[in-house]
Amino acid sequence: MRNRRIFVALSTAALSLGLLACQREAAVPVAPAPVTLGDDASDAAPVAVAATAASPLSQPMQTADYRRSTYWPPAALDIGQAWISCEYDYVAHGDGERLESLEFFSVVDALTPCQPTGVVRVRYQGKIGAGFTALVQRVAAIADRMEIPVRVLDIDSTGGHVEEAIRAGDSMGDARWAIWVREGSQCHSSCVLVLAGGDTRSIAGKVGIHRLFRDRSTANTRAELNAELREVSLQVRDYLARNGADTRIADLMMTTANRSLRLLTEAELREYGLEGRNAVQDDLDRIRVTRRCGEDFARRRDAWIRAFEGQCLQPGKAYEALDECGRGLEPHFGFPDAQCPDDSPSADQRRLPAVAAFGIAAPVRPPLSGKDALSVTPP
Repeated sequence: MRNRRIFVALSTAALSLGLLACQREAAVPVAPAPVTLGDDASDAAPVAVAATAASPLSQPMQTADYRRSTYWPPAALDIGQAWISCEYDYVAHGDGERLESLEFFSVVDALTPCQPTGVVRVRYQGKIGAGFTALVQRVAAIADRMEIPVRVLDIDSTGGHVEEAIRAGDSMGDARWAIWVREGSQCHSSCVLVLAGGDTRSIAGKVGIHRLFRDRSTANTRAELNAELREVSLQVRDYLARNGADTRIADLMMTTANRSLRLLTEAELREYGLEGRNAVQDDLDRIRVTRRCGEDFARRRDAWIRAFEGQCLQPGKAYEALDECGRGLEPHFGFPDAQCPDDSPSADQRRLPAVAAFGIAAPVRPPLSGKDALSVTPP
């Protein structure tokens, strides 16, 4: 109750803005039926994705609106389930508590235990739709208010609506999410677009793609079908490019029959920019740190990261060993830095003691293979 009173007090002044935003939402015209990347051939029991036209309430608010107001429009996880955990170790701690509602105070209550750890892990199982987009946007908005810097999406999905995957991926990029496809999980079709939006992507499960199609298509010829999909294909390519993923993924999607599935190999995941650190975010981070601390600092920081990856990041090492190894390397690269102490690797580790600095993979549980290491990038 205390948390609720605090949030109401902080948000009362902004409530009218949220109501005005809601009124503006009502003027949004009805969109055409969404494009989906449908159920793949691996589904034992395919889950139907609603093919109705998007209504104003089904269009998620922007994350900025969630941050300003306690009024959130109706949204539901109707084609998926989510759990909230404040721990990495799912073997010892499980997947956390089931998130029963996407209402404001339900998300507040779910994330309150995560304030001391500074980490929230969302386990999501289901399809990609408007409810999923609202989930990641709302969790990020409350994490911002509570100053919970590390957000991890632990996903298991066979796909869904491509437009919602793009909305979710873009908002996750803004909110600095790490994404994990753990062993036994899958990320197929439009889920791959969500994967592209992560700051870091750690994959131990299966990632696969196939052809997209439009719900309620009116096409009768190949030319008509191609015309329907041309615009959304361009949107997919633009989305992949701005998130540092290879646009060839869009071409592969268009050449793999929907009834089939092409699983991407480890080499392809790296080649297409879907695994590890997001190249665009990595560049942006380097630009920012260079602006604050200078080119020499940025070069030393890059050298420390390479040394950490080569000398410290060994399969099976506990976080304590990684932390000790990383700190031991710092003096060789002039860290901690007197001019920019807050940007030194150890500074990030002091702020986030459960997370390795600068997006380097931290084991979820010992012993682990390198593929199981969970990568996170502090904002």
